[in-house]
Amino acid sequence: MSPEPVQSPSASFGNNDNFAPAARATLIGSLPVADYGKALELIMAHTPDIPLWPQLPSNPLERMMNQFVEGLPGIVETGDKTYFDVDGADFEAEQLAFYEEYLAVVENPASILSSRFVVSQARARGIYELKKSIAQYPQVIAVKGQITGPFTLLTGVADQDHRLGYYNETFREMAVKALSMKGAWQVEFLKELHLPVIVFIDEPALAGLGSSAFISIAKDDIAQDLTEVIGAIKHAGGLAGIHVCANTDWNFLLALDLDVLSFDAHGFFDRLITCKEQVHEFLARGGVLAWGIIPTADAASIMNESCDSLVALWERQTDLLAGGRWDKAAIIAQSLITPSCGTGAIPLEAAERVLALTRDVSAAIRQKYLAI
Repeated sequence: MSPEPVQSPSASFGNNDNFAPAARATLIGSLPVADYGKALELIMAHTPDIPLWPQLPSNPLERMMNQFVEGLPGIVETGDKTYFDVDGADFEAEQLAFYEEYLAVVENPASILSSRFVVSQARARGIYELKKSIAQYPQVIAVKGQITGPFTLLTGVADQDHRLGYYNETFREMAVKALSMKGAWQVEFLKELHLPVIVFIDEPALAGLGSSAFISIAKDDIAQDLTEVIGAIKHAGGLAGIHVCANTDWNFLLALDLDVLSFDAHGFFDRLITCKEQVHEFLARGGVLAWGIIPTADAASIMNESCDSLVALWERQTDLLAGGRWDKAAIIAQSLITPSCGTGAIPLEAAERVLALTRDVSAAIRQKYLAI
């Protein structure tokens, strides 16, 4: 027997009180195509309510360690190698110019649109194409962007002696500020569309949090860096989310001032549910859960799932998460449906199935529980 449609309780979502997630679908960053027109066709055909701007890693400048380092002093890009060098003859002058421009943007936020913190078309043509085309799609209720997270960037880029950027205080401070401003730039650039803007901070490296590889890194320092990026996005008027496509310290992330927590529900819900009380507290603050319920890890797992199997999985998970004021209706009101990660590294056929499942799972949940 079909359940009665539920009424979504009202909730406040940070900077955008008019944003109603209600199990709508959106995507995570990358797509395995080389044409931006094709990418936007796929996005709008499957997630027309909350489209994102596509990252196309077929363009080397759009890979995770390259897309957002433009204008960052000390960065060297040669062929397939990206590293930083703070010992060059010109570094001090570049550093001074960087901080002068950073302070100018802090004092006059509107100036960010013509600053060094702009992400150029060479590195993010998708955001420009999305902005140009959005008027064709009146059903859009919000737009989504993304940025490489500071922990992922700083543990993915090293100097010429292979020392990670995280351990160089000079480079780390600049990188965090650069990412903060590039996140804020996305909000300023996209909010001209007069729609809520969501920016996910992509932090796959946080899957290694607490491991021997990063044992010397204090969580307080990671929190400080993330808080700076989150704060810049929110100060610009956007909604700030974090995406981790594996297991991590969920209590740590849930304690941050996030608007959206994006997680791999297909593979790691059993880890998140151990933090049930903290998840409820996050929801009570107006937080949104982005359920990465559609697998993306490999073609076999993608092809083995159906809309029905994924809806059933999501229902079992929400039943486990429910409790107190957080019944299914309340959880749905503060949920998004997404793939577990981006699709840029899988074959196009599998990626198209991921997008179709994302659309269909969202539609099935909304029809079943919201009568939409």
